[in-house]
Amino acid sequence: MTPPVTIIGAGLGGLTLARVLHVHGIPATVYEAEPSAQARTQGGQLDIHEHNGQVALAAAHLTAEFRAIIHEGAEATRALDEHGTVLFEAPDDGTARRPEVLRGDLRRILIDSLPAGTIQWGRKVTGVRTLGDGRTEVAFARGSTVCAALLVGADGAWSKVRPLLSAATPEYSGTTFVETYLHDVDERHPATAKLVGDGVMFVLTPGRGIVAHREAGGVLHAYVQLRRPAEWVAGIDFTDAAAAAARVAAEFDGWAPELTALITEGEGAPVPRMIYTLPDGHRWDRVPGVTLLGDAAHLMPPAGEGANLAMLDAAELGLAVAAHPGDIEAALTTYEATMFPRSASEYADAHELLDLCLGDRAPSGFIEFFTGAAR
Repeated sequence: MTPPVTIIGAGLGGLTLARVLHVHGIPATVYEAEPSAQARTQGGQLDIHEHNGQVALAAAHLTAEFRAIIHEGAEATRALDEHGTVLFEAPDDGTARRPEVLRGDLRRILIDSLPAGTIQWGRKVTGVRTLGDGRTEVAFARGSTVCAALLVGADGAWSKVRPLLSAATPEYSGTTFVETYLHDVDERHPATAKLVGDGVMFVLTPGRGIVAHREAGGVLHAYVQLRRPAEWVAGIDFTDAAAAAARVAAEFDGWAPELTALITEGEGAPVPRMIYTLPDGHRWDRVPGVTLLGDAAHLMPPAGEGANLAMLDAAELGLAVAAHPGDIEAALTTYEATMFPRSASEYADAHELLDLCLGDRAPSGFIEFFTGAAR
């Protein structure tokens, strides 16, 4: 008999695991620090790939629900130079190999697929400890605890569960993404909207770039990418929206104003996202009753795979638990034997892609990579 599974973190990975377990009749509880599903916005669009994210959604029996939230046309891609000249363009071909969906919409269909009470909101983990015999204790703010026979850390970069398995901690990669939004773009920012097009736009040069997505409802969501030391980020007061935008825009002096408008005309303060990573090929020795998935297990530079990998980890872990009823260690061994080598390969690919985006060969290296991958 498989015991209930304790999952820390109600991101896409933790929710996918809970759903796959539910499909197979295995009870699970997800503990999430946020007070509710509406506590914050969930970020922008994700391209969900047919070889990992879509496989996970199929295992969760949510393919039809996923198809219903696809942003049609958003697979269109273009690369520009810093003056706004088109270097490469590929329309959405309608094959839906990498369809785009809003992260919040994807999270919603996962939440809606779970029985009431599966997610315990407002449960911030303060620590975990081993009790012996494969059991662990999870402590929460305000003093409550739970005992777990199978504990899964799906709690992201700064996982509270990871220290049970590994001494590794995330380190700053030297790259920061600054997140901005423009709204009502066809009316208020038509020139910028035209440059971005219907899908995603890349403008990449050595050490700096801008990537922007068109989202539903006339929204442009941009990530301004900069290779800068941590001290540069710390030196900007991001609570002062105008000053922060001006400081970031100064790094793009000479770029087309329709492009820098993604920085200077954004609604709200720009938000820095410092990119942290775990050591390449991060892994651990088997610890009874505990494992990790997603960024908690293999935090790496963003390469369009993070959410997809978290969901695939979750689906494979759920299927492994279902395939080994009553034998937690066999399930975890099976799961980690597949996850570790996949993660090592993905680390290498992620570092390569980030270098193609912002390294000395940008943008030509990225365009060569993208056109080759699209064939």
